[in-house]
Amino acid sequence: MRPLIFAANWKMHLGPEGARRFLHSFLERHEALPDRETWFFPSAVALETVARLTGDRPAIRTGAQNVYWEPKGAFTGELSVGMAREAGAQAGLVGHSERRHVFGETDQETGRKVRALLESDLTPMLCVGEKIEQREAGETLGVVQRQLSALDGLGRDALAQIVIAYEPVWAIGTGKTATPEDAAEVHAAIRDWFTERGVSPETTRVLYGGSVKPDNIHALISQPEIDGVLVGGASLDPASWSEIVRVTLD
Repeated sequence: MRPLIFAANWKMHLGPEGARRFLHSFLERHEALPDRETWFFPSAVALETVARLTGDRPAIRTGAQNVYWEPKGAFTGELSVGMAREAGAQAGLVGHSERRHVFGETDQETGRKVRALLESDLTPMLCVGEKIEQREAGETLGVVQRQLSALDGLGRDALAQIVIAYEPVWAIGTGKTATPEDAAEVHAAIRDWFTERGVSPETTRVLYGGSVKPDNIHALISQPEIDGVLVGGASLDPASWSEIVRVTLD
């Protein structure tokens, strides 16, 4: 059985002190369960704090929200994979819709970031998803497959290490959520893409992201094709995040 992943993307919230207060409250409520992992993607300045405070809990992992593919150089404002790893990162978020549509990140750039993470033995979490006009035009699967093409050329072992987060852009921070059935359909297509490239469907983990909250987490996670969630706003409150990560399956 694939372990579930509950991933918190804090975006541009919570510096080191805020992260410390959050974790103090969250860890008092948290009980590790054998079928799941909890991942945190804090701001770059809070990365080391989160890694240090959760380092003795193997079911909790810490990742960087963004990395650059070059190991060093004159790239003001960027975070290399080596720097992220030195700060305690075990994973890296790549291709989040805000990176794509606010900062103009391309599929080619997401591919380079994924490869840089793999080369340093960090787990890439690649985000894919369509805009509302693309969904209404029936282009969802085509958009997702194009974004997955950033992984072309990687071998089966490398592909097996990558976690995918399907996040329909129209559902992020809007209160709208893809129905569990709609999300499961896209997840199944993503899993098929990996299967066609030799990766066991039992190995590929595909998460859902987009206005996940305590009141819809059960319906989402009950879908067998959904291996977890990538959560923004609801992960910023220790109480709501605790409720999400301890959801029980029927």
